[in-house]
Amino acid sequence: MGKCISRKKTFIPALPSAFPDPRFPAMSTFDLGLRCTLSLRGPDAVRYLNGQVTQDVRNLLTHPQQALAACVTDAKGKLQAYVTLYLIELSAPEIRIEAPYALRDLLMARLDRYLIADDAVLDDISDQYRLVHHIGSNNESTGFSFSRLGVPGIDQWLPANQEVTGEILSNQQAEAIRIAQAVPAWGAELTEGMLPPEAGIETSAISYQKGCYIGQEVISRIKTAGKLNRKLTHFTLTDTMPVGATLLLEGQESGTLTSVAAPFALGYLGKKYFGQAVFDLRLPDGKVFEAAAKVIAAPSTN
Repeated sequence: MGKCISRKKTFIPALPSAFPDPRFPAMSTFDLGLRCTLSLRGPDAVRYLNGQVTQDVRNLLTHPQQALAACVTDAKGKLQAYVTLYLIELSAPEIRIEAPYALRDLLMARLDRYLIADDAVLDDISDQYRLVHHIGSNNESTGFSFSRLGVPGIDQWLPANQEVTGEILSNQQAEAIRIAQAVPAWGAELTEGMLPPEAGIETSAISYQKGCYIGQEVISRIKTAGKLNRKLTHFTLTDTMPVGATLLLEGQESGTLTSVAAPFALGYLGKKYFGQAVFDLRLPDGKVFEAAAKVIAAPSTN
């Protein structure tokens, strides 16, 4: 790789080959395997969990076939876990809470900490089930509607020892779709101690209309002030770059790439550089590629 394309040349990205063609009825399956999986059940399950996460858990009662993304935050509004919620049983009710397996102990301890006088039971069932995700809204599999990779899809729970069949996506293919669709992931864009609004997940994982939850005051203050020190940004690249490459503007460090699946990438920009469109990239060995990252503008919400 040498110096990159000049600033005057228009770069037109294409979707990665792993991206499913919506014209085809047969869609691919992504096997996520064992996950951190907690079961919260009892008369107070919805009310209790609603006070622990950023999402309005009551929406599960009106849309039981949809999964909901949510954040677990501390009293300072800092992220502790990024989870997905499912209504398994309405009458009890029972809510299943899913997160990366590495968060198993942390999430169990965090959600159990405030479960004192509530009529609800929290159990760790992580070793009993595996999670698969079917890409496409027309898939015949029963499950929960959820755009896990940024495109319509269905989450399905299976016994832990059940074999997954069909057209299976590799982790690399799933990552290519996720990054092309600008979906943040735990361990890359979502990390413990960050502020959730920085990742641009307000519309998918945060409710500003619900009642109190741990960390709400800080999260609401950020929305009211409209100020962030950094924000997640979607880029197209002129060449393959490594995760951790530094974004530069006129020689000044502007941010860092967090996920890459060429020609797309995700990364965080510092607030001084919000609104800028084209950045140079510096590799760990010091080599700089000019105009190597171009911001993909987010869709207007107006």
